[in-house]
Amino acid sequence: MRFLIGRYHEVGLKGGNRWRFVEQVKHNLRALFADYRLGAMRSLGSRLMVELPDELPDKVAVERAACIFGLQNFSLGYPAALDIEAMKREAVERARQWPAARSFRISTRRDYKQFPMNSMEIDREVGAAVAEALKLRVDLHNPELDISIEVLPDTAYVSSGKLAGAGGLPVGVTGRAMALLSGGIDSPVAAYRMMKRGLRVTFVHFHAHPLVSPASREKAQELAAHLTRYQAHSSLMLVPFGVLQREIVARTKRPLRVVLYRRFMMRIASALARQAGAAVLVTGESLGQVASQTLENMMVIERAATLPILRPLIGMDKNEIIAEARRIGTFETSILPDEDCCTLFVPAHPETRANLAEVERTETQFDIEKMVAEAVRATEVVKATFPPAPAAKAA
Repeated sequence: MRFLIGRYHEVGLKGGNRWRFVEQVKHNLRALFADYRLGAMRSLGSRLMVELPDELPDKVAVERAACIFGLQNFSLGYPAALDIEAMKREAVERARQWPAARSFRISTRRDYKQFPMNSMEIDREVGAAVAEALKLRVDLHNPELDISIEVLPDTAYVSSGKLAGAGGLPVGVTGRAMALLSGGIDSPVAAYRMMKRGLRVTFVHFHAHPLVSPASREKAQELAAHLTRYQAHSSLMLVPFGVLQREIVARTKRPLRVVLYRRFMMRIASALARQAGAAVLVTGESLGQVASQTLENMMVIERAATLPILRPLIGMDKNEIIAEARRIGTFETSILPDEDCCTLFVPAHPETRANLAEVERTETQFDIEKMVAEAVRATEVVKATFPPAPAAKAA
């Protein structure tokens, strides 16, 4: 029998409201392990104890637990009786699972203070048993293997160290958001960062197919699928935007086109967000990175939105964003070549300091309400789940 032992940090600071956050963590765990039947879950102080089924491989358990926002760290713990000999046997067994390790240490946390030995005494006794059984060297500062022992009131749990969790707050506990997913490097990182703050995210992607290839749609679907491993199920809204862009091009001056494109995106995204029950929009904008992200242009663009806009990357530079994209696994997909609506009909010298009054005068040429409604009606919704649903068997 094994247990996933998840440990809180920020969730543990929520006082009287902590139960809501813990219940959301439990709900998200069951969703991300939907293809396995998890056993009982119980909270013990700052820990969440989850019984794991025998058929669940350790590798799968670790990969998925690392995607649970709300857990600062976790381990796979094996129960042992509240007896020093039982702890020794389990620690030796855990160490045997790491045949390449040449050094180790024992790290004991004794929450059950009535146990007759203190943490340092347990470390010494168990460490001596592991060293003798496997001829390993003790290294208290930089060991290749860290064996953790947690002594609780009913049982001791022995683990091969602690693994980093996703941190943050559990997805769904702070509300819903609509994230604009461009297919580039920035927007998936922005969506990830807001999921880490407890928002459940619906994605929207603006594409120019069939005026260009469907590559950007395919990239957006792949990115949404990747990010879904943090929230178990997602919706991606695919908005055909090329025809609307063509209408803007036909009636406006070149420099203002990018600002106008973005303002229409904000209107359409706001309408779709309300349909999805989202309270805010999320973008991957970083101040000054491109022409549409100057301070003046962002202020003009956001005036077209009817919901607040969150910009989690606003103060990050490109290198910082790339590093995070690599870490969360979206970078390689984001850099695949495509043709998206952001590259269609883009002027050589776009306006960087748009004037709101001039933009609004320009927009009087358009039936804005009709154009937005048509884009919303033409939107295609694609669902993603994690773990992926099994493929249907051929008849």
